[in-house]
Formats: sequence, structure tokens, C-alpha cells
Amino acid sequence: MFTGAVLVVFALPIAFLAWETLANGTETLAIVWSSQTAAPLFRSLLIATSASLGAGLLGTSLAWILVRLRVPAHAWWRVLVPLPLVIPSFVGATAIRFAFGPGGLVPFLPRFEGFWGAWAALVAFTYPYVYLPVAARLQSLPPALEDAARLLGSRAPRIARTVIWPQLRGSITAGMLLVFLYALSDFGAVSIMRYDTLTRAIFSARLAAPTTALTLGFVLAVVALLVAAGERHVTAESDTRSDGRPRSSSPVDSAWLWAVPLAAVGLGLLAPVVAFIVWWLRGSLAAGGGWGALGASFSDLGAAAVNSALAGLVAAAVAAAVLLPVALVAARPRTRVAHLAPVTTSATFALPGLVIAFSIVFWVVRSPDFVFAFYQTFPLLIVAYVIHFGAQALRPMTSAAAALPPALSEAAGTLGAGTWRRLRTIHLPLMTPAITAGAGLVMLSVLKELPATLLLAPPGFQTLATKVWGAAEEGFLADAGAASLALIALSGALSWLVLLRPDPTRR
Repeated sequence: MFTGAVLVVFALPIAFLAWETLANGTETLAIVWSSQTAAPLFRSLLIATSASLGAGLLGTSLAWILVRLRVPAHAWWRVLVPLPLVIPSFVGATAIRFAFGPGGLVPFLPRFEGFWGAWAALVAFTYPYVYLPVAARLQSLPPALEDAARLLGSRAPRIARTVIWPQLRGSITAGMLLVFLYALSDFGAVSIMRYDTLTRAIFSARLAAPTTALTLGFVLAVVALLVAAGERHVTAESDTRSDGRPRSSSPVDSAWLWAVPLAAVGLGLLAPVVAFIVWWLRGSLAAGGGWGALGASFSDLGAAAVNSALAGLVAAAVAAAVLLPVALVAARPRTRVAHLAPVTTSATFALPGLVIAFSIVFWVVRSPDFVFAFYQTFPLLIVAYVIHFGAQALRPMTSAAAALPPALSEAAGTLGAGTWRRLRTIHLPLMTPAITAGAGLVMLSVLKELPATLLLAPPGFQTLATKVWGAAEEGFLADAGAASLALIALSGALSWLVLLRPDPTRR
């Protein structure tokens, strides 16, 4: 019953698109089969597939390096590596595009634009979708199987292929699916890099041809549903259950591998941060206030930072609490609803934030008065965040739930432990890394969310993301740079609090 209710809520944006597009009949069919749909759709699928492969390789490599190996400044890398996820794509892509090439901060490298520019930006800002769940899974893997394989004479490459890979495959695939769906729905990076995709077509048609925009949005939702359903079918049995004991082996020294996180952080974090600092310095000094004007850009960011932190933490907690029961059911589905829930949440994540916001407004204004009373309130904003980003929490939790050893739960049941006691004493402790990783992904995404905040937030409720957007729209690069730096600093602090504090179970 609970899973069915969650499924209905997450299906509301797709139902909105179906309602609006199917009502147009033959006009909708003409748009679907036209070249204005086929060409952008192909480019969307191409960039989404390429970005997911690139992010999968980079995110998995980083997780292995930082969990299983010992590199210099290990603790700092664990803080810095997830942070590119919090940079809004339109700001980050702008920074990358103008940081390289003639006239840029690094003039001897070619300028990023077109397909390769969009690919580089998307990989640079989305690899944490793979890194976080894979790192969480690696931290919880039991050493018994690896130790047994090593005693039987297997070398490291064979152990990685036959023992570790089957246990990581579900987490890697789940992270890559999130990257695919994110790239499918992204508008900012592809627009800045001048790469025409379906989201650009939706944005261009939203005012002049709303029927076309809604139809293209519906096509995007259908593609996401098909991809999520296919992934669900292929990986249904991919997770290997463990004995539930966390790893305790010491990491291996590999000092030279610091170059991998350096390259990832350099493109996804360092280049944008340097660009933000340059914007801040140039804009503040050009305003005529001299060096004393440098701090003025930060003067009114306190309330926005508090709002961002509050929204991110609340949305992360709500998403984890609401979707944990769904993950437990979806890990071993016995009903059609249990099969549909992960597919629907994944498809919703692929929709542009603007479509999510419009769909919520559409349903709320047609609801009874007690529901309409929540319009432009903080609770409704949290609902929008959970609907949009819930898949980020559900996928890692489902992967972890599928790997839970059933023998422990069965033994506890024979000893008289009820469902809630087994959940509290067995399931939650074993799933904690995945739960925190999923909640952290939601939190980091909420911190940079823009369309839902602009349309659904209470009057006067501003976040750092809306500050960045407003300053960039008005051409105040100093303010945009300052707000972007504040957003990264806040995200780093919250990431350490939620995701990266040392785990006392690891040695």
C-alpha cells in the first residue's frame, strides 16, 4: 500500500505530460514523428550514453582509489571529489568554456564546446553520482571472499573480476543510470556548449509552441521509462549478497594515483572555482569600490545559505525516510507495483526541473482547498525536491537492500524478532552507507536546484542557487562568483557532515 502511494506521487509529472499531450491528438503524433523531434532526441541519447560511460569509468576509478588505496592527502580528496556535483551546470559549463582556449585562464588548451564540451562538462559534474554509491558499497564489502580467493592463489586482477565486480555491478549501474537520466534532462551545460538536445528544443518552444514543448517533454519521459525499465530487467539479479561484515583491511600504498582525483577535481571543481574568484575580483574592483568592496558581495548571502542548508537537509531526510521502505520492497519485488516504483522514480528524475515544477502547480491548483493551501509553501517545495531527486536515494538503497544476507533476517525471525526490530537492528546498520550516500546525493542536488525553487518557494525564500541565477542574469559577475563560492563552501561543509566523516568501523 505504501509503495503504491509513493508510486502515484512520483507518477504525477508523467501523468501531467500525458494529460496535456494526448489531449492534442493528431497534432501530438505529427510532432512526435517530425524531424524537430528525431534529431534532438538522437543527440540527447548520444550525449547521455557517452556521459554515463565516462562518469561510470571515472567515478568507479575514484571510489577504488580512495577506498582501497592510500594516496597523499587522502582525507582532503574525500572531501573535494564529490563537490563538483553541487555546481549548477549552467554556471560550471560557463566557467569551463571560458577557462580554456584563447583569452581564457589556460590559453594553451583548446576551448571546450560542441559535443565534446558538453561531454566534458557533464562528466566533470556528474561522476559523483557513481563515485558516492560505489564508494559506499566498497566500504561495506566483506573481506572473507577476497581472502579466500587470495588463499586459493588468485591474483588481484582475477579477484577484482570474479569477486569484487559482481558485488559492485549493481551500484555502478545504478550510478550510471542516474548520470544518463541527468544528462538526458540537462539544459544548462548543453546550452552553454552549443549542443542542441531535446531539452534545448523544449526550452525554445515553451512560449511560442507550448504544445510542442509538452510533447517533447512526454517523449523524454517515455524514453526515460524505457531506459529505466530495461536497466531494471538487466540488473535484477546483479547484486551479490554479502555476509554483512564491513571491510577492515588496510589500504594499499599507491602514491602516484593522486593524479586521477587531481584531474577530476581540477576540471570539475578547480577550474570553476578559479573562474568564480576571477569574476568576484574583477567585478568588485571594477565597481569602483576598491579593495574594500570585495566583501560586499558576501554581505547578503547569510539568509540564502541558511535556506539552502535547511532545504537540502530536510529534503535528504524526507527522501531517505520515504524511499527506504520502497527500496526494501523493490530489492526483492513480488508485485507489479514493486517493479514499477524504481522505474517511475528514475523516469521522473530524467524530466527537466521546469517540467516537474509545472506539473506540481498543475495538480495543486486542481486539488481541494486543503491541498491548494500548501501552494508556495516550504512543505510543497520539499515534496517537489523529493519527487525530482528521489531516484538518487532509491537506487543506492535498492542496490544495498538486494545485497542484504537473508540468513540474518531469517535467523532473527526464528528468535522472535519482529519486522520493525529486524529493520532497526539488522537492515539499517548494514544499509547505513548506502542510505547516507543516497541522502547525500539528494542534498547536493537540492542545493543547486533552480526551477522548482523559483516557482514553488514561499515568497521571499531565496537560496544560494537563486542568488547565482539572479546575479548572472543581471550581469553582476562579482555577486555570481561570490554566491557560487559560498555554495561550494556550504556544500563542502554539509558533505563532510552527512557523507564524509571518518567511519569508526574502518581501520
